[in-house]
Amino acid sequence: MKLKPKQFVGGVRPGAGSDGEVCGVCPDSASSPLCKENFAIGSLQGCDPGVPRVLGHGESGNLRASAIPNCVTLPVRVQPFSGQKERSLARRRYQRGSLYLRKGKRRTVWVARWLGDVIEGGRVRRVHHREVLGTTDDFPTRALAARELDRRLAVVNSPNYRARPTATFQEFAARWESMVLTQHKPSTQSTIRSQIRKYLVPFFGGYQVRAIQTEDLQRLLSSVRASPKTVRNLFGTFRMMWKSARAWGYVAHDVTEVITLPPRRRARTSFFTLQEVQRIIAAAVEPYRTFYWIAAETGLRAGELCGLRVEDLDLQSSLLCVRQSVWHGRIQSPKTENAYRSIALSLELAEHLRVFILEWQPNQRRLLFATRNGKPWDANLLVKRKLRPLLLSLGIGAGGLHAFRHANSSMMDRWGVPLKVRMQRLGQSDPRLTLGTYTHVVSEDDARIASQFGKAFSGEIPCPDLPN
Repeated sequence: MKLKPKQFVGGVRPGAGSDGEVCGVCPDSASSPLCKENFAIGSLQGCDPGVPRVLGHGESGNLRASAIPNCVTLPVRVQPFSGQKERSLARRRYQRGSLYLRKGKRRTVWVARWLGDVIEGGRVRRVHHREVLGTTDDFPTRALAARELDRRLAVVNSPNYRARPTATFQEFAARWESMVLTQHKPSTQSTIRSQIRKYLVPFFGGYQVRAIQTEDLQRLLSSVRASPKTVRNLFGTFRMMWKSARAWGYVAHDVTEVITLPPRRRARTSFFTLQEVQRIIAAAVEPYRTFYWIAAETGLRAGELCGLRVEDLDLQSSLLCVRQSVWHGRIQSPKTENAYRSIALSLELAEHLRVFILEWQPNQRRLLFATRNGKPWDANLLVKRKLRPLLLSLGIGAGGLHAFRHANSSMMDRWGVPLKVRMQRLGQSDPRLTLGTYTHVVSEDDARIASQFGKAFSGEIPCPDLPN
């Protein structure tokens, strides 16, 4: 029987292996033993009589050499990882890993090993992973340790598993800073870079990102000797970075889900009373008198005050608009979306500003308050060089520009201003912040109730007979 060359689509016949499976392409494959031998080493040979044949398993060099036509070895295309469009499926087979005990001086631990895939230099590489699952106290038997190993291998054995890029936390942090952190405001960049440099990199720097676990993060947060607010902010920064690590494929697990943080502790804040504000404004000289008056009446943040421009004032309608802010002499956007707002000015302040602008020295940025070089005021330097000495001379307790903002909120509460109006003027979205943090007065109802208690317990109000 003379065989004709056959060709099958795709170069590799799926499903053919070393089990002697019959080639489904050749019409006579069911009756001819030839195709069985052509596929004896699995999906790599086709029926081409003009090309030397690759020997199958257990075949010798002269086995039926004259009787069997030659076959071609078809190349298997391996696509390296080169981006999102060509991603190699990493799970080559279902694996159970291996377990062994490692004895130390103080404890004996279960160590697990398994195969995984990483991306290095743009190519997929298969590596051995080794991880300590726990001590023999955590897993007394091999069966319990194997159950924990199965949980770790669930990701690797998933049909959707893909090779993940590998990097130390220090390398990942550098990439994250250059690609993500640069999209934030300068003030945010400065704070987060400080946290990464001071806490995160010294602790996690040498860790592989994929090796970081919840316990490691909890240990870091517990070791930080700082205020609860600082610890919570540090956790927020790490969580932001971890979201990027998951999105970029470095990790699949979430280590931020079950973390215990220190309880919030309300810090003691300083604020000025109405009488103190009056004394400060009366004793200050220009242009600081105008600056303090705007701060007390509008409750603007320090950066918003320093970023005011002449164009932000509509004195005809007695309005002030917040459109920008200043941080360490640099112009940036306001703190939040709610910070973009318009605030009504009193007729007295509007008239005072008309006179102030007549003597105002123009500058390139049209800033209402600027240095001789045309740069915006630095709020920290203003407090240090001007406000604190003035408070000392007046016998008023130390406070910063934020004390004017707290005084503004407290006076609005005393005057019964609706909460929505107070939040709009302060540029806040959380009523709890307006009521709990920025209000420092006792409501009239609360004061009236206290007065009733005082009269009752002092005997001024006779005690009514109580029912039996």
